[in-house]
Amino acid sequence: MLQTVQDALRHSNDVLAEAGIETARLDARLLVGHVLGMDARAALLVNERALHDAEQERLKTLLARRAGHEPMAYIMAEREFWSLPFKVTPATLVPRPDSETIVEAVLASVPDRQKHFSILDLGTGSGCLLLSLLHELPQAQGVGIDCSTPALNVARDNAQHLQLSNRASFICADWGNGVSKKFDLIVCNPPYIPHDEIKTLMPDVAQFEPRHALSGGKDGLESYRAIASCVPDMLKKDGTAYFEIGMNQADAVINILTENRLQTVDIKEDLSGLPRCIVAELSRA
Repeated sequence: MLQTVQDALRHSNDVLAEAGIETARLDARLLVGHVLGMDARAALLVNERALHDAEQERLKTLLARRAGHEPMAYIMAEREFWSLPFKVTPATLVPRPDSETIVEAVLASVPDRQKHFSILDLGTGSGCLLLSLLHELPQAQGVGIDCSTPALNVARDNAQHLQLSNRASFICADWGNGVSKKFDLIVCNPPYIPHDEIKTLMPDVAQFEPRHALSGGKDGLESYRAIASCVPDMLKKDGTAYFEIGMNQADAVINILTENRLQTVDIKEDLSGLPRCIVAELSRA
């Protein structure tokens, strides 16, 4: 039986390390803190505090889930993105730092953040891209589209929690189907993993994150073909579109965009120096 927080931290680290969790020490701190209702750093300051029976049982349950490689974001039902707290569930992808490249790219191209932008987020998931942009652009209005009703429910909850519901709306649709309005900014992080490669991903991803939000079909490019065919009709004449891409996909995606009246004007790299975001406009030709 675990007597103190210090015991719980040591035991949790051992359990997760034995299960092959690379971030065992950090995850142990986060889980113990979560059970105690405090952050990981605060938990370290109460090493001698005794754990109640209910806290021990809850920790046991959470440890079993993490040892089974369930993502921490699903266990704690939250993930930080762009320094904002986002609710996440198994209905949504876990927001990743790489995707912040899109937010950075948009903001870098906006000279006046007080402008009344209209933003469309295709495949919004948790809403992290759209809501992060609305947080930074106080006069902007946005629409998030997703084919998953459960995911849209999460996005709506996040909009409410971040006090952005008055500027964000959400539509259940397949990419741009049924959208007649034109937008200043279009952002999209589509599924781009080749279907047969999903099984080679980390268990945390392959076994738990929604398959429809990961699989880009046989070659990983199916979503780009579908999106590129409708983006020109939804983008204002002087508008800009931003697409997240996977490893070694830049050339192929650029070709798809070119075939659909979209010209690439920039490619942004992520923190690892890899091409991560293609910036495109309507072709002038």
